[in-house]
Amino acid sequence: MKALLKALGALPFRLMPTRVVQRVISLVLYAASRRHPAAAVRALLDIERVLSGYIDEAGMRYEGGIHPKHRLTRYHDFFVDRVKAGERVLDIGCGYGAVAHSLATRAGAVVIGIDLSAANVAHARRRFVHTGLTFVVGDATRDIPDGRFDVVIASNIMEHLEDRVRFYRSLQERARPSRWLVRVPAEDRDWRVPLRRELGLFAFSDPTHVTEYTRRSFEAEAREAGFAVVEAQVNWGEIWAELRPRA
Repeated sequence: MKALLKALGALPFRLMPTRVVQRVISLVLYAASRRHPAAAVRALLDIERVLSGYIDEAGMRYEGGIHPKHRLTRYHDFFVDRVKAGERVLDIGCGYGAVAHSLATRAGAVVIGIDLSAANVAHARRRFVHTGLTFVVGDATRDIPDGRFDVVIASNIMEHLEDRVRFYRSLQERARPSRWLVRVPAEDRDWRVPLRRELGLFAFSDPTHVTEYTRRSFEAEAREAGFAVVEAQVNWGEIWAELRPRA
């Protein structure tokens, strides 16, 4: 019912010419910007967060169900270039399976993607079919497939976990990979992050994030978990890194 009411409420705007809708939105934003400075910035930052969500949603429809960032930022290349043919790879929190598919088809790896969401796994199984690719439903904190893995992929996963050091150590002990390839959001990606915090707003880029990183905090956490940071790049407001367990 809530979704229906929302759709009906949006219907008049969907029927309006785009230029008219843009004019209405511009007037609303202008009105918000004329408030007391702190209230104006707070309101506009809240609107920006909502708008970003709609852009992401529309972007996925534009790209046929996969976020355009996969193609435009080319972050898959970071993973593919660091995995060898025949290696056994565990992709934790695999989502719709796009990274796992790239590793199987481009790197020639044997990949198991695991995700909490049965819907995500079903989507991945429909969209990506390959002999070197398997998708399973499970919690990577406990439901690790049997056997040793050469590589663990954690692409936008660590920022969702509360006890990350314990997770690193536990999965390393069970899967025994020679290296991890990790991608996390950078906290210092934009000046609006500390401004949000200053104004008492949620500062992270996603409401499900419990942390975001500076390069220093990322490397400190990896060291605490028992890893050496072999390589770390900062791209597109993210940290892309290769970790190896210390002897």
